[in-house]
Order: sequence, then C-alpha cells, then structure tokens
Amino acid sequence: MDAVLLARIQFGFTISFHIIFPAITIGLASYLAVLEALWLATGRPVYMTLYQFWLRPFAVAFAMGVVSGIVLAYQFGTHWSGFSRFAGAITGPLLTYEVLTAFFLEAGFLGVMLFGLKRVGPGLHFVSTCVVALGTLVSATWILASNSWMQTPQGHEIVNGVVVPVDWLQVILNPSFPYRLSHMVVAAFVATALIVGGTGAWHLLKRHGNAPAGLAAILAGWSTTEIGRQPWVVYGLLRTSDAASPHPAGQVAFTLALFVLVYVAVFGAGTAYGMHLIAEDPAGAAAEPEGGAGQPSQPMRPLSAAQERDGHGH
Repeated sequence: MDAVLLARIQFGFTISFHIIFPAITIGLASYLAVLEALWLATGRPVYMTLYQFWLRPFAVAFAMGVVSGIVLAYQFGTHWSGFSRFAGAITGPLLTYEVLTAFFLEAGFLGVMLFGLKRVGPGLHFVSTCVVALGTLVSATWILASNSWMQTPQGHEIVNGVVVPVDWLQVILNPSFPYRLSHMVVAAFVATALIVGGTGAWHLLKRHGNAPAGLAAILAGWSTTEIGRQPWVVYGLLRTSDAASPHPAGQVAFTLALFVLVYVAVFGAGTAYGMHLIAEDPAGAAAEPEGGAGQPSQPMRPLSAAQERDGHGH
C-alpha cells in the first residue's frame, strides 16, 4: 500500500470514530430539550428522571466528540497539505465559523446545562439546554456545508492554482447541501432514537435490547458518500493523489498503527464508560446535581466546603 492509500485509511479510521459522537450529541441534545420541556409543562418526575439519566451519556459523548474532532483538524495539515493549500480559503473559514458560532455556543452553556439546575432555576436551565441543542445543529450545518462543497463545488474561482471564494452564499448553499444536511440530522435523530429505545428494551427485557444499528447506518452512509467521490477530494477540481502530503509510506503506516492503538484504548474506555452509564438503573441516576454556595459536594469557593464541618466554620 502506498502513502496515499494509507493516509486515506487513517483519515477514514479517525473520522469513523468521530462521527459517532457528534451524531449522539445532536440527537441526545434535542431529546434532552424535549424531556425538560415536558417536565416543565407537566411537572411529572419521570421526565426529569429520564433527563438526568441521559445527561451523563450526553456529556461523555460530547467530550469524546471534541477530542476526536481536534485530531481530524490536525490531519488536514499533516496528511492532506495539498488539499489545505488548494481549498483552504473555503474550508478554513467554514470550519472557523463552526468554532465561533456553534462550538462556543455549546461550550458556553454546557456547564449550566450539566451543573446549573439548582443554581439558575428551571427556566434558565431549560434555555441552556435548548441553546446547547441549537449549537449541535449549527455545528452540523457548517460541517455539512464544507463537506457538501467538496462534493458539489460552486461559488469559487481558481487563481494561481488555488481556490478563491467569490460568492459565499453559493459556496454554502451548494446544490447538495440541503440534502446532505437534512440526511445527517435525521440520521442522528434516528440513531439516537434507536439507542434510547434499545436501552429501554435492555432494561425491560433483561439485557436483550439492540443499545448500535443506527450508528452502523451512519457509518455506512458516510463511507458511501466519501468513497463514492473518489478519485476526487474536491469533485472535478482536486484529485486525492494530489491532495496528500508527500510522506513516505512507512511513516504513514506507523502513525496509522499508533492511531489504532490509542483510539482503541482511549475511545474504547470512553465507550465502555458510556455503556456503563446507560446500564445503570434510571431511577438511581436521577438525583439532581447539587449547587449553590456552601454545598459540600460542589462548593462555589474552596472555603465553602470547610465551613460545613460543624456548621460554624470550625
């Protein structure tokens, strides 16, 4: 195998790990928003029980999605420098917009969503959950705009051998963008619904639910999309062989093997922990997070916990 094929295998391996986690966060974030809305509207404890149960797997998936996404960003420079030079004027800003709008939106309200129910009150906490859910959808919008442009490029000119954007609306709203975005969001919702339904069946039927079918479908769809574009990275404009960095095959093979070992260890452990969380009794995982100044479990400041020793600060 030459360096280009090895680089493709490595990127395919890392992105296959990554896409699972954003798909879960997209679906779970919206599901959590619906659960909290139902809890506020009806006051039924079962909705908050389910909210607290799925909040922790959501946090685990969100964290692993961020970590695995950073790896992909670095690979554009290390293994696909030809692609970065040729199309960076379009893909770079689109990914930057994703960070500036979606990621900061999610990260800014995630802490309130995870720990702020007693600190900010139910109303503002619900707003935080909705903002995080919106952030996941905005993130998907920018990522799919970039990927769709690679499939159906328009709104650009080629100047001195590189792509230069001339109409950002055409770049973003390229012909395949609406279909790919809607397909990805629906796939995330369906995959999450299968996870939630499978988990319920797992608990009801003594571990006989089937918790990964939707995720397998997402991976199959992404593989079909990306492999179907070959031999082009940017369809009709840049071939995969011209997009790859000029590394020796041995170096790429070494990093591929290293990625496999690290990913299996790190994300295997994270996945196992997530499976452990959804295997717990939902009623036992539904305790509301503590909050407020002086709470011993989560003090607002270090001395707050010390003051709880005897009630007089001694």
